Amino acid sequence: MSALITLSGSSGLGLTEEEFAAKLKRLEVRLNAQAARWGLISEEVFREGLRGLLEEELGLKVERWETFDEEGLVYGYPRRVEIDVAIHDGKAVLVEVKAHVNASDVYAFRRKAELYEKKAGERPSRLLMVTPYAEDEGLQAAKYLNIEVYTKI
Repeated sequence: MSALITLSGSSGLGLTEEEFAAKLKRLEVRLNAQAARWGLISEEVFREGLRGLLEEELGLKVERWETFDEEGLVYGYPRRVEIDVAIHDGKAVLVEVKAHVNASDVYAFRRKAELYEKKAGERPSRLLMVTPYAEDEGLQAAKYLNIEVYTKI
């Protein structure tokens, strides 16, 4: 579905043309994030592409680390937890690929890193999140928790 919108100084909504364009851009980003969230753009496909790039182009070893969180440290109840781990110069870099990141995703990733440290006996050197859309609160949480976020916006 497409529509033609012609603006002449104002959108008729009390917004300038620039403000309206900015809101449209933000809507596009949110729609793309929703498409990704519903599987139209697969996280797994993206994760595999990223893995290939890191391994082939940068020579990093990338593996999926999985464990069972008996104590419920990450989600508050016992369940399986998985993280992508890239190894560089003997240092572990934890990577989380998400279609959409909010503050609770960031805190869950931090708890995954703590579980990794506890079970693997190794403190990760970096924590990275890769996403096409990160909410402002998620970006603030990541900054506070020293987690690097790579996003479209």
